[in-house]
Amino acid sequence: MADKHLVIVESPSKAKTIGKFLGSKYKVVASVGHIRDLPKSKLGINIEQNFEPEYISIRGKGDVIKAMKKEAKDAGKIYLATDPDREGEAISWHIAYLLGIDEKEPCRIVFNEITKGAIQNAVKHPRAIDKKLVDAQQARRVLDRLVGYKISPLLWRKVRRGLSAGRVQSAALKIICDREKAILAFIPKEYWNITAILLNEAKGKEKQKPFSAKLSEYQGKKLTVTSKTEADKVLSALDPKGYVIRKTEEKERIKKPNPPFTTSSLQQEASNKLNFYTKKTMLIAQQLYEGIEIKGHGTIGLVTYIRTDSVRISEEAQQAVTEYIKERYSSTYLGNNVFSNKKKDVQDAHEAIRPSIVTLHPDEIKDSLTKDQYNLYRLIWSRFVASRMTSAVYDSVSAEIANGDYVFKANGSKLKFDGYLKVYNNINEEDEEKMLPHIQEGDKPNQLDLQNEQNFTQPPSRYSEASLVKDLEEKDIGRPSTYAPIIATLIERKYITREKKMLMPTDLGFIVTDLMETYFKEIVDAGFTADMEEKLDDIEVKNTEWKAIVAEFYKILEEELKIADEAIEKVTIEDELTDELCELCGKQMAIKHGRFGEFLACSGYPDCKNTKPIVSKTDVKCPDCGKDIIVRKSKKGRLFYGCSGYPECNKLYWNKPVDKKCPNCNSLLTEKKTKTSSYMCSNSECGYKE
Repeated sequence: MADKHLVIVESPSKAKTIGKFLGSKYKVVASVGHIRDLPKSKLGINIEQNFEPEYISIRGKGDVIKAMKKEAKDAGKIYLATDPDREGEAISWHIAYLLGIDEKEPCRIVFNEITKGAIQNAVKHPRAIDKKLVDAQQARRVLDRLVGYKISPLLWRKVRRGLSAGRVQSAALKIICDREKAILAFIPKEYWNITAILLNEAKGKEKQKPFSAKLSEYQGKKLTVTSKTEADKVLSALDPKGYVIRKTEEKERIKKPNPPFTTSSLQQEASNKLNFYTKKTMLIAQQLYEGIEIKGHGTIGLVTYIRTDSVRISEEAQQAVTEYIKERYSSTYLGNNVFSNKKKDVQDAHEAIRPSIVTLHPDEIKDSLTKDQYNLYRLIWSRFVASRMTSAVYDSVSAEIANGDYVFKANGSKLKFDGYLKVYNNINEEDEEKMLPHIQEGDKPNQLDLQNEQNFTQPPSRYSEASLVKDLEEKDIGRPSTYAPIIATLIERKYITREKKMLMPTDLGFIVTDLMETYFKEIVDAGFTADMEEKLDDIEVKNTEWKAIVAEFYKILEEELKIADEAIEKVTIEDELTDELCELCGKQMAIKHGRFGEFLACSGYPDCKNTKPIVSKTDVKCPDCGKDIIVRKSKKGRLFYGCSGYPECNKLYWNKPVDKKCPNCNSLLTEKKTKTSSYMCSNSECGYKE
């Protein structure tokens, strides 16, 4: 057995894929994420001993650790193949500690894609654990723990149990709250658009089309019409027969392709194009990275590593896509685009997110993927191929049309060469074809109509997940890999809600942000957070001592904690009343917040002490007794759907039931989305799907 090599990865699905590539001489096992971490029951950082972390084995991971140690004992060589980033490096470091592996020993292997060639090549080139990456992760973990475990208890005492603060989370919440304050303070201003619909005289037998021109200038200066009185004055001053084409300009307009995806740009584009939340994008992308069974190819990782800030691609990938474009679209479509990273050095060990094998066209493997997997893979594939193609070219025409002292402007364009648009469509309103008819200087078009439209300036829009991710990245707050869990936490803590896919702060979100802004201004300040992020990057790039950065931060935090604890008075938050009435006294039930989450309590407390859990109905009646089917939770936290008449009626479903009967056996159908169906019969013996 000693000649068998052990490879340790993070996820079981990745272990399964890699195991097929390496063959019988290798045993591939999964750590199932982190195996050592700071304890949940206490701070876990020895502040007096220079902020030394007090790591422990994670509860529930005993069997995993035991199994790894057993496999390691019998292995000839151990390879640590966790993800190729700071988090993955730290996990390898913790595994090495538990297995007694010297971190300077060449035991670490990394790969950017899960393909046979990449895995086999990685095994041939192991390296030592990179302590700079480990320390960069430790610094972030310790800072986040200090903020969370020092400020959160204060919020519990002064505001409400279950609240939390975070180094990046609180800064992100402030950004959302600031936008809402700007919306509330916004005062709309009136303005009027004046548009002339013109028709040029026909040239020979050629029939001319009407075109529109927008009022732009008066006596050589930009004109803004701010009232109906002003608009009427302009309309009366214009001569219906006084339009003259003063100037025309024809030129080519180039539209360049975007670079291949980074984590952040993928989250934004998947939100805009596919309506995916950031959490869903990362979940599906992880599936594509770790490996999917593809007909004719076996199990294969379809995309490269999904946590990256870089737009760089490898020479091999460049060569492969060049050949693909030449063969499929011709050399005319082959571009020579150069893209640069926004930040130098950090995380540039990773390539951009791209298909592992560019010749695997999305449509050719569609049958092997779920709908969501196909849509996201197609987005990644087409963006990558397009990034290596030529620009789109438009014929563009602009015209200035004078009428006395007033000048109107008209623009038009027509696609001349599609270039990268052949595979990746990101055409916006400006690019839509609206070519002007043939006009030349001195022409005197006729006025067919003159339109004046009242408008009002609009407040800034609320953040969507895509626009928040973009803003966080531009302000250098956090890292793209953390954006999805940050948004999820803000929603879970009820600091923000989603309203028609837009993020809106709650009263609680405002209260917490105002407290943080008053007493912990550095933590919610975007500039301070970005500066701290740069210092954390320096640990990796410049080998800065990580504990010195933590000590500098903690000095500020410690002083602010003392002031805040003395100054903040208990904040009273009004209970949210519901339409449900108390069955004991008839008063409204209110939503309360306890140690284990929300529950309903009578608003007549303390005279009436009636409480009950919050029930989420499904609008489906129990087929056995006719009562409501409600959402319930098992002892292990798994959601299921059961009759509200329990324990008298114990009807339950593990998948969400729908108000539709099975045509075969008359049982309820349940939601069960697969590649071929959306619903299946709740009767396991029936097997009906549709």
